[in-house]
Amino acid sequence: MITVNADGKIMVRRCLVTLRPFRIFVLGIGFFTLCFLMTSLGGQFSAKRLGDSPFTIRTEVMGALESRGVLRRMSDMLEMLMKRMDILARLENSTDFHKGDEARFPLDRFQPAAGLMERIQAIAQNVSDIAIKVDQILRNSLLNGKGVDGRRDQCEVPRDPKYPDCAGKVEWMRARWTSDPCYAFFGVDGTECSFLIYLSEVEWFCPPLPWRNQTAALPSPPPLPRVQAAFRNDLAHLLELIGTGKESLSFMKKRIRHLAQQWLRAAQLLEQKLKGRQRDQKHILIHIGFLTEESGDVFSPRVLKGGPLGEMVQWADILATLFLLGHSLRVTVSLKELQSHLGVPPGRGNCPLTNPLPFDLIYTDYHGLQQMKQHMGLSFKKYRCRVRVIDTFGTEPAYNHEEYATLRGYRTNWGYWNLQPTQFMTMFPHTPDNSFMGFVSEELNQTERQFIKSNKVSSMAVVYGKEASIWKGKEKFLAILNKYMEIHGTVYYETQRPPEVPAFVKNHGLLPQHEFQQLLRKAKLFIGFGFPYEGPAPLEAIANGCVFLQARFNPPHSSLNHEFFRGKPTSREVSSQHPYAEDFIGKPHVWTVDYNNSEEFEAAIKTIMSTQVDPYLPYEYTCEGMLERIHAYIQHQDFCTMPSPPLPPKAKSPAMQSSPSPLALSPNATHLVWSPSASRDLHAWPPVASLQVWVSEPQHSCTETCQQHGLVCEPTFFRFLNKKEVFLQLSITCDSTEYEMNHLYPAVAENVHECYLQKEPLLFSCAGYKALSLPRLPQRTSGSVQGLLV
Repeated sequence: MITVNADGKIMVRRCLVTLRPFRIFVLGIGFFTLCFLMTSLGGQFSAKRLGDSPFTIRTEVMGALESRGVLRRMSDMLEMLMKRMDILARLENSTDFHKGDEARFPLDRFQPAAGLMERIQAIAQNVSDIAIKVDQILRNSLLNGKGVDGRRDQCEVPRDPKYPDCAGKVEWMRARWTSDPCYAFFGVDGTECSFLIYLSEVEWFCPPLPWRNQTAALPSPPPLPRVQAAFRNDLAHLLELIGTGKESLSFMKKRIRHLAQQWLRAAQLLEQKLKGRQRDQKHILIHIGFLTEESGDVFSPRVLKGGPLGEMVQWADILATLFLLGHSLRVTVSLKELQSHLGVPPGRGNCPLTNPLPFDLIYTDYHGLQQMKQHMGLSFKKYRCRVRVIDTFGTEPAYNHEEYATLRGYRTNWGYWNLQPTQFMTMFPHTPDNSFMGFVSEELNQTERQFIKSNKVSSMAVVYGKEASIWKGKEKFLAILNKYMEIHGTVYYETQRPPEVPAFVKNHGLLPQHEFQQLLRKAKLFIGFGFPYEGPAPLEAIANGCVFLQARFNPPHSSLNHEFFRGKPTSREVSSQHPYAEDFIGKPHVWTVDYNNSEEFEAAIKTIMSTQVDPYLPYEYTCEGMLERIHAYIQHQDFCTMPSPPLPPKAKSPAMQSSPSPLALSPNATHLVWSPSASRDLHAWPPVASLQVWVSEPQHSCTETCQQHGLVCEPTFFRFLNKKEVFLQLSITCDSTEYEMNHLYPAVAENVHECYLQKEPLLFSCAGYKALSLPRLPQRTSGSVQGLLV
């Protein structure tokens, strides 16, 4: 007889009181067991090889010992659980503690114990039966596999000098082939032959096996003739492609509808300008990575709460542009859709795509780029030339080159992709190293312009900033401004007025876009307090006849001294809240002053109140300007067929002086131009005839030097300058000439007559002008071109 003390009775009571939750727990254990079984087998019982029937079961994927071990552990776990339940039941039978407690603990709570024990026993028996059956299947499968094809376990690793990585890849497959189910999807089953078949037919690290020639796929038929792109005159289908389900998507669709008439009119104008020029229709995937759930999608919940909208404004305009140009689009905002469109094999992303990429171009962002690399395996490297990255603040060559960025301290979370720098497309023309994508602002007709001019309120100002934090610490500026103008704000709030907004400010709350436009059409001044940086709102204000007043940053903000830019793949120094407005528009539409100087700030407000300005919108931010620009990129930018530049000769090699330069001195001998006698590629873009070469001053980048001469630095021209002959033509003495990997080269250190040529074409940079490791700053050569878009 078993005796139980009072503490033991209490313990057993609690166990039995909680028996129903425990039953749920045990059922959960059973469900977990089945899931564990399926996960451990990796879904590979149904994995098929190329050429197999989709219904062929392949059970040799997992080794017999491994699968039996998994099932045995599950059976042991359930048996232990059953024994412990049996001990509890015997404890219950040995006591009569529940006789006096039936009122508090109804007996029906304890009765399921017997049934629960039976269920546990049944689960354990089922797992045991499954283990026996799987063991038999595995044994039979291995025996049959050896009998059907004796070659499968008799392959030897070929020693072909054309495939130096083959042996190492086979070794890796031996150890790691079960790490990703995608290998089994392509027919890898643990045998040497399956490794070699995969590494030669799916990947390209090993030579094809001779005995596989008879099963080789027939050559693919020639591609069908390209469909010609035709300008569209209706945006309804684009709105369907964008989809629903997110506030950010609703915002983009509203913007497209609002600007629909301007888009359609601009498309007609560009069509007339092109005069029927033939254009191939491109198959384009647009994957907006920052809106996927996997990236956090921090923007969608903030659309209606004053969050930043600049990225969504730009994406909406990109979608409208590509659609109106007549290209075939697919739009994704989820990882699952991306995988489906790309043809990603099941697994963890280590294998190439199942079929050739069906898209000519992919527009995405940094989040989408990371997702593509994670799920495309080796195919990412093969197809990355088709990617265009929408990059708000830009990526400079020093940050883009992975090896160089790591060695020289330019490594950030967002760079190191080894793309052509012009594959990054920016919101504003930050640097010619990247491509300027842009966006559009609403363009006014003549009637609207006259109405705005006659209804402007010279004493009305609107503050740039929808979040209350932007207003914090700005009381001094606002007090001065309040002496002369009525101040309006559009700060988001739910119930209470934000305390950061002074009482004398008329806060309208967050306004819909069309109401915000109406407010700007009345106001005289649109004032910024230093943040947000480089958004679309100042251009919208200027287009509606406002003067934009912004702060000058001294010292300029950059990744070296400001938290916002830290980690971004650029060394750009931002001299004001909106450098584009300061440099490319300027007075009278844009005033940049020192906010720390109260007298300068106050004098600027007085002058602005008495200054008459007309609405102004730069052509590049009109619908027609954006359509023209993107059309030119699609027609002329081809990063997949660009010839690989030859390896540079070693220093002091006679080959360095063997190829004559196609450049010649200009008539006034101040710079170099393309020689009239040199051959020209009529299909080159930009055309080489527009090339000019100037020597920049110390401390000046190529971008700055070109701007001084009314030109734009064109990075594709650097390949013509990266020669010693060019230095000689510019009367630069080179006692020594060296090839190095440096984003400052080609360059010259004149005081010691040392010339430097670029070893890595990805590092050709218009923006680079500061060296972290050089004690002196060499002068730079500069390739320049005026804008030619069509």
